[in-house]
Amino acid sequence: MSGRPDSGTGPETADSEAAAGQDESVDPQDASEGPLDASDGPLDASDGPWEDARRARWTAVGTGAALTLAGLAAALLRLARSAPALVPAAYAGGAAVCAAAAVLGSRGRTRRALWLLIAGVMVMALGDQFD
Repeated sequence: MSGRPDSGTGPETADSEAAAGQDESVDPQDASEGPLDASDGPLDASDGPWEDARRARWTAVGTGAALTLAGLAAALLRLARSAPALVPAAYAGGAAVCAAAAVLGSRGRTRRALWLLIAGVMVMALGDQFD
């Protein structure tokens, strides 16, 4: 791909344009029975970028909350045993980072939330190495 606007179209593009021209000739009443029926189920194409963004926010919030609870539980379990003080501190610190990621995810900063989730899990894994 050269990125130039005057580049020619290949045979794949011409075939897809011809197929698109044939799809426009479908009767609207028959469209409800066709393969693009809206009642096909959850595997349909998404409802648009707003739906994708909402799903990403909920995923970031849910994952951040789950990792926060797991980190806090691990920190409490390590406090009960005879472990170096750095181990429960690392788990609690990783849980705090994951909680911050959940907050960022709820506000729509899903890319930053993903990186914070990764960093939080890495901190918890580092704490596990000291055990």
